[in-house]
Amino acid sequence: MLLSKGGGPAWKSTRAPSRAFWTSLTRPRAVIGLAIFCIMLLLWRGIRSSTDVQDFYCWGPAKSPMDMTQNEYARWNAHLQTPIVFNHHKPVEIESKSIQRVDLNPIKSTHKALLNEERVLILTPLKDAAQYLLKYFELLTELTYPHHLIDLAFLVGDSSDDTLAVLASELDRMQKRPGDVPFHSATIVEKDLHFQLSNDVKDRHGFAAQGPRRKALGKARNYLLSAALRPEHSWVFWRDVDIVESPPKILEDLMAHDKDIIVPNIWFHRIEDGVDIEGRFDYNSWVESETALKLAKTLDKDVVLAEGYKEYKTDRTYMCQMGDRHANPDEELELDGIGGVSILVKADVHRSGINFPSYAFENQAETEGFAKMAKRAGYQVIGLPNYVVWHKDTEEEPGNA
Repeated sequence: MLLSKGGGPAWKSTRAPSRAFWTSLTRPRAVIGLAIFCIMLLLWRGIRSSTDVQDFYCWGPAKSPMDMTQNEYARWNAHLQTPIVFNHHKPVEIESKSIQRVDLNPIKSTHKALLNEERVLILTPLKDAAQYLLKYFELLTELTYPHHLIDLAFLVGDSSDDTLAVLASELDRMQKRPGDVPFHSATIVEKDLHFQLSNDVKDRHGFAAQGPRRKALGKARNYLLSAALRPEHSWVFWRDVDIVESPPKILEDLMAHDKDIIVPNIWFHRIEDGVDIEGRFDYNSWVESETALKLAKTLDKDVVLAEGYKEYKTDRTYMCQMGDRHANPDEELELDGIGGVSILVKADVHRSGINFPSYAFENQAETEGFAKMAKRAGYQVIGLPNYVVWHKDTEEEPGNA
């Protein structure tokens, strides 16, 4: 044993091994080696725990709790509780291109349609209408509502003239014009309903033809509506092809009333002996009467009442016999039946299932049945007695209204 000068043991020499140990331990190679050893140890324990179904760590054994025996489940539950992460706001990502999303919530029909840039769908059913199309498009291009917010759609059926060719060529010519004339889109729907009626005025507007004719027109309107209505449309404007005069601001004027369904008054001009006579045209816009309600109770449910004919006395009030085109054009009249020459409808009315019955609904069909159905569902049906749209002159049969 080493002794110090005083005779005691040399303690310095006994501390040398521990100092050498700590010096070796703090060397970079030793530290790196120790770190690698610890990592490998942790990895080994993880691999071992994932392959051993009897050792339950973190998330339990490598099987679903539904597949465990009662003993395994009790043992798992006795050791650890599975953590649960709640994330109610994690988005669902849909990558399939065959799935489309339609959100109708932003689509509104308001009196501020122009300001809100609400889209309008103009619908016109056509049959043997070639002679009227030039005037129709002339009036259409005069509309002041922005044309880029308007879509056009037509149904052509059972025509024996050149309606389809004239329609296609006029649409093509109009859509190629520069400036603000072209519309957002135009669609032609072809559907023959195999309903033939003479083009003779007496036959077309005679009482016997009205029931079958109105039912066929109801079908035509429904086919056109189902093919053309899109999610982006806020308004649907039904417009007949044989209008000869119409205010360019008719869309804005009718929208301003903010009604579910609204129609103008429909008259016509007739020149007799050089005198311009203002004739009343549309007897399908009317206010219900007690006489008509009592009459309906006596009729078979399949009978379609047609207004303006002597065969059935209804005593209904006809809007076409009211009004003064020089008076306030915004005066409103609540209606129970409407004609189809010019109708502005909030698109959600149609989306809710209110269409044009091609059968007798409360003894009415087509547009009059549409009005009856809408009122049954609680929608507003309004007419403007002093706001006049002019229809092509049509001779009535003697004895009719």
